[in-house]
Amino acid sequence: MVMGDVTLAWLMASLQRDPFLVALVQSAVSLPVFLLGLPFGALADLLDRRRCVVLTQLWVAAGAVFLALLVWSGSTTPTLLLLLAFINGIGIAMRWPVLAAMVPDCADRDALPQAIALNSLAMNVARLGGPLLAGAIIAHAGAAWVFVLNAVLSLACALAALGFSTAGNHTARAPTGNAQYTAQCPPKTLPAHRGTLCEAMADGLRFMSSSLSMRVALSRAFVLFFHSGALLGLLPLAAPALDGGPVTAYPCLLAALGAGAIGTALLLPRLRASVSPTRIVLLGAGLQSAATLGVALGGHLYLTLVAMAMAGAGWLAAFNTLTVIIQDSLPNWVRARGMSIYQMALMAGNASGAALAGQVARLSGVPVCLLLAALSGCCVMALLQWKLPSTTGTR
Repeated sequence: MVMGDVTLAWLMASLQRDPFLVALVQSAVSLPVFLLGLPFGALADLLDRRRCVVLTQLWVAAGAVFLALLVWSGSTTPTLLLLLAFINGIGIAMRWPVLAAMVPDCADRDALPQAIALNSLAMNVARLGGPLLAGAIIAHAGAAWVFVLNAVLSLACALAALGFSTAGNHTARAPTGNAQYTAQCPPKTLPAHRGTLCEAMADGLRFMSSSLSMRVALSRAFVLFFHSGALLGLLPLAAPALDGGPVTAYPCLLAALGAGAIGTALLLPRLRASVSPTRIVLLGAGLQSAATLGVALGGHLYLTLVAMAMAGAGWLAAFNTLTVIIQDSLPNWVRARGMSIYQMALMAGNASGAALAGQVARLSGVPVCLLLAALSGCCVMALLQWKLPSTTGTR
C-alpha cells in the first residue's frame, strides 16, 4: 500500500506542478476513510474479521492491477489519478479498522502498548522500505511494475489471513453487565440487544461520545494529522528542489520518515515509563512542527532527510500514544467501531490539512505554506493543552 501511495504522488507531480492537485492525492486517499470508516468498522464488529481482511486485500489487489494497466496504456490524467487514489483509500478504510481491532486479540492487556508499538513498527518498516523499493522500480522498470508488485503482495496477505484465527471474534452486541462499558458510559447510553448495521454504528458513536478521554484523544489526533497531511501532501513538490531529483529524493525522504518512526518505536517503552501520555503527545507534535520548519527552510537533501526523520519520530510518538489510549479504553464488542471512529478523525485531519495546504501553497508557494503549517501545529496543540484536560486512560 505504501508503494502504491508513493507512486500515485510521484505520478501526479510528474503530470502537474500545481500544488493543490499534488496535495489532493493525500486528500483523495484519506477521504474514503473518513466517509466510510464507521460503516466498515461496524461490519468488522458484526462479521468475521478474518474474512473482512481477505476481502480488503482482494480489493486493493484489483485496484493495483487496474492502475498498472492504466499506466502501461499511457492514459493517466490528474483527474483519473485522483479517482484511483480515492479507490485506493476505500481499501484502507476497509482494512484498517479490522486490523486494528485484531491487535488486542493477539496480546494480553498488559502487553497491549507493546503490541501496538510492534504494529506501528511493522507499518514503518514498510514506510522505510516501500518508498526506496518504489523509487528503484520506477527508475529502472517503470511505475506500472510498482502496482504489479503491490497486487502480488496484497494477494499474499489475503492468503496469509485465511490461516489466521482469533479468539476475539464476536458480534456487536454488548454483554450484559459489561463493567468497562458501564464505567465509561451513562446507563441510558447502554445499547439494547440490537444487531443491524445502522444500530451498530449508532452504538459506536454513542460509546465514543460518552467518554471524555476519547473526545480529548480524538481532538489531538485530528490536529496531529491535519499538520502532517500538509507536510506529506506537499513533499512531492519539495523533493525535486533538493539534490537527487524527483525520482530519488522523494522516496528517500519518505524512507527517512519511516526510519525516524522505527527508531522511536524501539525507544518508546522506556519513554512511556517516565513521561506522561499527554507530554509524549505534546513532544511528538512539537517535534513534527520543528521538522516541518526544517523541510521549509532546507534546500539540501541531507538536512531535509534529518528533518524527515524527526517528523517520523514525532509522529510515531504521538500517534502510538493516542492509539494506546483509545485501544486501552475500548471493550472488545465495540473495538472495530471505536477504532474506525478514531481512524475517521485521523483521516479527516489528513485530508483537510493536505487540501488546505495545497491551496495555500498555490497562492504563496510551498516553503511559505510549510512555515505556516509548522507555526500552526505548535500553536493549536498548545491551545488544546490549555483548553482540554490531560489525557487519561493509559498506564
